[in-house]
Amino acid sequence: MEKAPHYEVKKDEYLISTDISLLNIDMIFNYLSQESYWAQHIPRDTVERSVANSLCFGLFFRGGQVGFARVITDQATFAYLGDVFILSEQRRKGLAKWLLGAIHEHPGLQGLRRWILGTRDAHGLYGQFGWTVFDEETRKRFMQKHNKNVYQPW
Repeated sequence: MEKAPHYEVKKDEYLISTDISLLNIDMIFNYLSQESYWAQHIPRDTVERSVANSLCFGLFFRGGQVGFARVITDQATFAYLGDVFILSEQRRKGLAKWLLGAIHEHPGLQGLRRWILGTRDAHGLYGQFGWTVFDEETRKRFMQKHNKNVYQPW
């Protein structure tokens, strides 16, 4: 199967791209390991492997990276959306909403049966794109194996 070209969306001085060669791995690693609530202390090599094996969306302003998201997917039936963030100095500009819109419009992510994600505080943002919390029936069917201390430095 031939690899699809990079997906890009532009708006003013901003660019969203799936070209992983543009990604600033140092910035992504620093944000995830130091600022995120979900991946504190994540090792750099884990970030590098996650980027290499996911469909990544970099958000850039004047050539510098200011946001990120990645999708783990088979591009046929399922997608997990994770590591979504916008750097603090670029927040409150509608960039997260624009990034999510671009992700949802990606040609390889159309017609999927199920998307999932985890969030502590962005339910309102994701709800604008049709995301809902699991209902009781869905909670009964889904299971997880979760090692919440995997990145702890002890």
